[in-house]
Amino acid sequence: MPGRNFCSQNLRPFRLKRPLNGGGRWHWFPLKAAVELVARLGYAHGLMTLTEKILARAAGKTSVQAGDNIWVNADVLMTHDVCGPGTIGVFKREFGQTAKVWDKNKIVIIPDHYIFTADSKSNRNVDILRDFSREQGIEYFYDVIDDSNGHWVFDAAKGNLKRQYGSRYAGVCHTALPAKGHTRPGEILFGTDSHTCMAGAFNQFATGIGNTDAGFVMGTGKLLIKVPETMHFRLEGKLQPGVMAKDIILHCIGEIGFDGATYRAMQFDGEGASNLSIDDRMTIANMAIEAGGKNAIFEFDARTAEYVDARVKLNGTKSTYEPVARDKHEKFIYELVVDLSKLEPTVACHPDPGQRKKAKDMSDTKLDRAYVGSCTGGKTSDFVEFARVLRGKKVVIDTFGVPATPDIVNDLQSTFWGNSTIWQILVDAGVQMTENAGCAACLGGPVDTFGRINKSGIKCISATNRNFPGRMGDKESQVFLASPATVAASALTGKVTDPREYLDN
Repeated sequence: MPGRNFCSQNLRPFRLKRPLNGGGRWHWFPLKAAVELVARLGYAHGLMTLTEKILARAAGKTSVQAGDNIWVNADVLMTHDVCGPGTIGVFKREFGQTAKVWDKNKIVIIPDHYIFTADSKSNRNVDILRDFSREQGIEYFYDVIDDSNGHWVFDAAKGNLKRQYGSRYAGVCHTALPAKGHTRPGEILFGTDSHTCMAGAFNQFATGIGNTDAGFVMGTGKLLIKVPETMHFRLEGKLQPGVMAKDIILHCIGEIGFDGATYRAMQFDGEGASNLSIDDRMTIANMAIEAGGKNAIFEFDARTAEYVDARVKLNGTKSTYEPVARDKHEKFIYELVVDLSKLEPTVACHPDPGQRKKAKDMSDTKLDRAYVGSCTGGKTSDFVEFARVLRGKKVVIDTFGVPATPDIVNDLQSTFWGNSTIWQILVDAGVQMTENAGCAACLGGPVDTFGRINKSGIKCISATNRNFPGRMGDKESQVFLASPATVAASALTGKVTDPREYLDN
């Protein structure tokens, strides 16, 4: 009988009751081969996770499963001022000094990290990006200045608070990418930044890569990756007042540890996820990397479509996309159900995002500084909640506010709450607000970076995403991660404070 020769491999055969070819013959296969066949048939018939579906499509395959090594086609490659020059160097070294990128319309370059500093090397990096974009004809270069033949120089004499950028400057790359119409459901986004995973909020596969990989993608549009296992986080219920999306992701990381999702996809779905705003989903997806995740991903729904469709239309970017939907029998490596109604304001303590505690249990932790900003905590909705707690009050410690993008600066300066704009409410409360949107002190930066911790022993509560030693400056400082609401309440008291104490405002 066909397949009998497999017995020589000491594998016990079994007989399929339904002939494979529709005829009347029996077919024999070794058990191991049969198990693999069934697994493959299962994936082909709807056992793939959201991440696997996107990767399969990008690889031109009917199905993939965790552990597969596959070549995928990139839809967008993003880089910025910190990694962009290195990526360009790799590209030119490997493909030639006069080589052309694989697709100039699929490369997005967003200077955002070390921008508003007098450091000459940081300023030079922006010029390198400008020269390369001009040379390659890259349209989606969001320059700091308007002169395409000019040179970027930060004027320290003007200070940090007033705007020093041109009309095309976009701000923090992860917030700017969706705002400028570069995130689309079902697509592959590679970025030279670990928090590229934030775009998983839009039902796409988005992950950070290094300069070498980015240089290869820049020249070929392809990358070899291993399909990650998927961890399932089912969100149920609704958040209570005073609890924010930041509390959700800090809770999840606290459950699994800051390395608990290493090279795994983190899939968030359920009724609770569908109740979250796009900003909330972005906050959660952003911090997948803080658990070691390869990527995060949310389901596609009407909110996703509304946001994406509006942004691609506004910016004239590619408008077509193909989202992926969940199947009934996905295969997960881990599952956690989170009842959002039971979550409380949460803090990730020094020295890593997995050190979870409830804010109400940390009232004896004194603070020196508070900070709201970054891709994680610098969105318009983040500042609204920040202002909700601070309105009509005064902070008692140094408090810094850095909007993620110029559009958010405009939102805060033009949106009134009573007789004052949100911006003015924050300034009146004693917050040092800068119009120079960007990463600022989230990544430390040069010593003149706005909000950077330059003194040893400082304890800062921050709405940013990472708190390893030295992340925001001095290596002996301590950073406590929390939601904008918790940061605000703590700024009012000078110690870690549960924002629910101020809900009557």
